[in-house]
Amino acid sequence: MFKNRRIIAFISIILYLFLAHHLFASDPYESKRQSMVRDDIKGRGIKDRTVLDVMGKIPRHLFVGKRYMSTAYEDHPLPIGEGQTISQPYVVALMTEALRLKPTDRVLEIGTGSGYQAAVLAEIVKDVYTIEIRKSLADMARKRLEDLGYKNVKVKYADGYFGWEEYAPFDAIIITAAANHIPPPLIKQLKEGGRLILPLGSTVYYQTLTLAVKRKGDIDVEQMGPVAFVPMIGQSERKR
Repeated sequence: MFKNRRIIAFISIILYLFLAHHLFASDPYESKRQSMVRDDIKGRGIKDRTVLDVMGKIPRHLFVGKRYMSTAYEDHPLPIGEGQTISQPYVVALMTEALRLKPTDRVLEIGTGSGYQAAVLAEIVKDVYTIEIRKSLADMARKRLEDLGYKNVKVKYADGYFGWEEYAPFDAIIITAAANHIPPPLIKQLKEGGRLILPLGSTVYYQTLTLAVKRKGDIDVEQMGPVAFVPMIGQSERKR
């Protein structure tokens, strides 16, 4: 009996080591991703358990080009083409947490980019609608999200300034490019009590991360600190 137990224990250890090796080999970035969450996201004050879990799950390295995969989990933006970037992980987490999302929410994203922020949202809410003004990025993001199995994300090639009226109103809206004002069509498409977050200010230098909550048709604004985003183009370039 004792001998049999030793054999079973030995086999269990071998099986565990095999599975651990297999899991690591299938995702060599797992360790880097968990370090990113622990040090750069949770370590900087993000507390939302769902946001932490989601960002510890999504393979961010698949949202950048091959030459940037090795640095995909470092806490800074990376180029994705067309002069655009994928936002640093901490800022993605901060903006997502600030929206106080619920599983039943319908969210509009302006500025699809690589599709990474849309993937983060899609893991949390029921439906994500994302708009990208650059066709090549819209097409690549759509294919990437489809390949990764995100069936609750719709990607549209258009000027995000005007939103997506067909699917409005939205519980939350996130703008991932710098704007010098909040586009009125987006305020109109936001539900009463809905949240909108964007980098607001100069589209050339720095902006202030701004959270707006819609109350009685108007918005209450909270400033969350300085950020630097690439500019939103299209109608958003016009000043009120």
